Amino acid sequence: MTYSLGKDFLMGTATAALQIEGGDKNNNWYRWSEQGKIKDGSHSIRANDHFNRVEEDIALMKKMNNDTYRLGLEWSRIEPQPGQWDSKGLAHYRKELTLLNQAGIKPLVTLHHFSHPLWFEDMGGWEHPQSPEIFLRFTKTVVENLGDLASDWITINEPNVYALGSYVAGEWPPGKQSVPAYLRVLKNMIKGHILAYREIHRIRQYMGFAGKTMVGVANHIRVFDPEDSAGARLAARLMDRMFHQLAIRGMVEGKMLFPLGLGGHPLKKGFYMDFFGLNYYSRDIIGFKPTSFTTMFGEQKNDPELPKNDLGWDIYPQGIYRICKDYHQRYQVPIYITENGICDADDDQRPQYIYDHLEQVAKLREEGIPVERYYHWTLMDNFEWVEGESARFGLIHCDFETQQRTIRKSGRFYGDIAKQKAVTQDMVEKYLQD
Repeated sequence: MTYSLGKDFLMGTATAALQIEGGDKNNNWYRWSEQGKIKDGSHSIRANDHFNRVEEDIALMKKMNNDTYRLGLEWSRIEPQPGQWDSKGLAHYRKELTLLNQAGIKPLVTLHHFSHPLWFEDMGGWEHPQSPEIFLRFTKTVVENLGDLASDWITINEPNVYALGSYVAGEWPPGKQSVPAYLRVLKNMIKGHILAYREIHRIRQYMGFAGKTMVGVANHIRVFDPEDSAGARLAARLMDRMFHQLAIRGMVEGKMLFPLGLGGHPLKKGFYMDFFGLNYYSRDIIGFKPTSFTTMFGEQKNDPELPKNDLGWDIYPQGIYRICKDYHQRYQVPIYITENGICDADDDQRPQYIYDHLEQVAKLREEGIPVERYYHWTLMDNFEWVEGESARFGLIHCDFETQQRTIRKSGRFYGDIAKQKAVTQDMVEKYLQD
């Protein structure tokens, strides 16, 4: 089956600075790697050496017809010590943004994507009561120096995933296991986002770009479908509240839902979002497990009838449709799919995965839901957090020993779709007939 996405639809790829740049020793993930906490024994210091290969990698984006590219900035390269700014770090990102613009690739810049300087980590990170103001200081300096080169910004990537992995599961730095810490971190990230949202708009308006700035959050949202029992339905609702709604309602509306607060608006009621960013990967079947307090009495299960990626996650394309439909009804703003992808080292599932998920996007657009952009996760195989180099999500294969990049079959397919803004019968026969 063929489908069209529309000529105004923007397609690109997404990365995070820590996962691709390599070479930086002043961040929380470098220390975590040094402590041997990465499952496959790899280290963030290597990654893809993107910091030294920006021109090469932008050329690959261009070859795959990227209209836009979501990149992250490494905070520790810009503010290596509190209040001290590295002109070389800022100059590097200024060069990268300039090269993207010259290539006709629209940048979407992420300010915080799971990594930050060691001095910030050592003072308590996002648990520290002054962390929102510290993040505001970083945001102000970045936008004052780079705001003329980028109109579109993500303040924080997946606050719920960061808080869960770092402060409940304990698998990410700093490795805590505390629900109260999770709540403190989310509350401070909400405040940090709102302060940064206001500041980005203020600075860009001062620069003369009023009305041309888009700021949002990259929200990780899963579908939680309960088993057929009252307990499972309650658990799914509680998990949705704790994992999704606390962060989303806080960052969009400024509202501190219980148990973050009593429903008040400490930084004033408002609407702190210009687009709804969605990172979507999978869904969970929720069972009732009364002994599991940290997951709100829910047990996450796979659907045995669905195919799985290399990490065992269910492949459920319909979820991207369901979530976009739901949140558009709530907020009525443009939707950017800021991440969507599959861990698939052999690249035997990724072409179909791309086809199936973009088919759902095409359906949404036909129904008038303003899904305006799609960023595939990810440009190339990289350092995939605690999984290390073993989890391969890339449209481009990377040989980490030689840093040789090779566009996969799925990358060629994605590039053809991005060029045509459609899936044609020729593409189906070329990429999907097996």
